[in-house]
Amino acid sequence: MSQYDVLCIGNAIVDIIARCDETFLRDNAIIKGAMNLIDAERAELLYSRMGPAIETSGGSAGNTAAGIASLGGKAAYFGKIARDQLGDIFRHDIRAQGVAFDTKPLAGQPPTARSMIFVTPDGERSMNTYLGACVELGPEDVEKDKAEAARVTYFEGYLWDPPRAKEAIRLTAGYAHGAGREVSMTLSDSFCVDRYRAEFLELMRSATVDIVFANESELKALYQTSSFEDGLAAIRRDCRLAAVTRSEKGSVIVRGDETVDVDAIRIDQLVDTTGAGDLYASGFLHGYTTGRPLGECGRLGSLAAGLVIQQIGPRPRENLRDAARRHGL
Repeated sequence: MSQYDVLCIGNAIVDIIARCDETFLRDNAIIKGAMNLIDAERAELLYSRMGPAIETSGGSAGNTAAGIASLGGKAAYFGKIARDQLGDIFRHDIRAQGVAFDTKPLAGQPPTARSMIFVTPDGERSMNTYLGACVELGPEDVEKDKAEAARVTYFEGYLWDPPRAKEAIRLTAGYAHGAGREVSMTLSDSFCVDRYRAEFLELMRSATVDIVFANESELKALYQTSSFEDGLAAIRRDCRLAAVTRSEKGSVIVRGDETVDVDAIRIDQLVDTTGAGDLYASGFLHGYTTGRPLGECGRLGSLAAGLVIQQIGPRPRENLRDAARRHGL
């Protein structure tokens, strides 16, 4: 029996979320809809210009881990924080949500990572991330017992930015595969794909990664095509299982010759798209690690994503297990 359903590995980030208009993005040279990496000085500048904000522990894979726990799954997490106020916030939040998190914090500098997230009226989020302590995640932070005990290890493509994190991912994947487990990743965003296209393809083609999560723009960026169909055909060849989200069009899941189309759920109002892909992955992986058919995995993903985009912030406020039951899942 596996001790964990999913082990998530990611940048441990505290999200600072505020609303803004399009003019604010232009005036501050913020690329809309992207994750922009920034230094400490720019982080302080943007923070000083923000309006009223919500602070919550975030980070892509951390959001996924929280979603899995909310669905009733057993989740663990690797991610580097510092021994500071934001680090305390992150540790408290993720543990309070039922996720096993034991990565040793940094005693000194750099400080815990933070992401200033600006949400425009259309619900789009533009992230400005200072990685801080995240860059210190390395092989020494890999807990072999957790890597071997999780049915699936899941990591975010953003981890390819901090250099030593790559070593940690490859080491974890080795432990996982050695124990007969599976490894999955999310491509994170199209700008991340542009930076690491060759390395991401190598991870897939070498079978270091078994399962890939992407959205439509990331898929097209990965294969440098304007055709969704061509991208889907290519990823079908390159990895064993892929789930591609398409916003209001739902998602498409491919495995070998199998194709499963999944509808998005109806929503009352789009509030904030932060965490949509992360929560889709949580729903899908919860279904997958509990042995459900691919279509049901996709529907769980759509439900979790559809609920989170109707609130501010990337962590589910309602119990997802109860929500799934109400929707017959």
